[in-house]
Amino acid sequence: MNDILFKEMKAKEKIIKKRKSDKIEKLGKSIIQHGKLNDRVILLSLNPEDDNYEIIAEIENLAEENSYSKIICLIRTDDLPDFILSGYKVEAYVPKFFDGKTDCIMVSKFLTEQRAKTPRKQLGLFSDLLEITEVEDNYEKLQNFRMESLNESHADEIAKILQQTFASYPFPIETENILKGIQENRLFHFGIWDGDRIVGLSGAEINHKEKHAEVTDFAVLPEYRGKRFAFHLLKFTEENLKQKNIKTAYAVARLSELGMNKTLLNASYKYSGTLVNNTHIAGQIESMNIYYKHLN
Repeated sequence: MNDILFKEMKAKEKIIKKRKSDKIEKLGKSIIQHGKLNDRVILLSLNPEDDNYEIIAEIENLAEENSYSKIICLIRTDDLPDFILSGYKVEAYVPKFFDGKTDCIMVSKFLTEQRAKTPRKQLGLFSDLLEITEVEDNYEKLQNFRMESLNESHADEIAKILQQTFASYPFPIETENILKGIQENRLFHFGIWDGDRIVGLSGAEINHKEKHAEVTDFAVLPEYRGKRFAFHLLKFTEENLKQKNIKTAYAVARLSELGMNKTLLNASYKYSGTLVNNTHIAGQIESMNIYYKHLN
């Protein structure tokens, strides 16, 4: 590894360590995540036993107290009217998200004009991509590389590759957090090996109860980019998810990174909306595209 690349990696690691990840906690029986890193509150899981209007009021009070600039909520279709009445708008959706039956709607409220600003140039480029990208039904197996499922012993390598790839990340990617997710049987990773070295990886965060999974953590070492590793990792991840009886896979891709968007479209993932100025990744707040694919 040359000195310049080594210094860049160390600089990214310092940036990551300085930023404190958003915290996940309960609000009633529902689950939220909030913090200054993403400068938002996100309702991750709305418990049916909680009153919608009470939860909305508590979330908005929390956002006001902390001067957050965005609220985003993942809700079931039946809950949508209450949120629309409270000033939320639909940004994206995932059909059959809950147990392969009920749709998920992603609704948002912007609390500053700057946060609500539409990324027109990026959306224009992405619109052009949608028009020209074709699905690839078949793909050739990798030559001279192998793909394998990763385990607890690889937690440190997974963390290092993610930290080398992203100047910041919306969720904790330290070794202990990777290890915890693996031990809890909700976080799975898959790697591409060049000899005895992991040179690319992908992940899946699984909700076994609801039978859905986010395909995530796509990262390839700089010297191996351009080999379509992300596409191969995506297909390999899907095969593993099917074996775990996952019905719906979804992905959150950076609007600014057309390459990953093209990979998802090539692999038959359906685009279903854009979360505007939503996530702190690679050093700044970025807009994110939502994709889904039904596996079973």
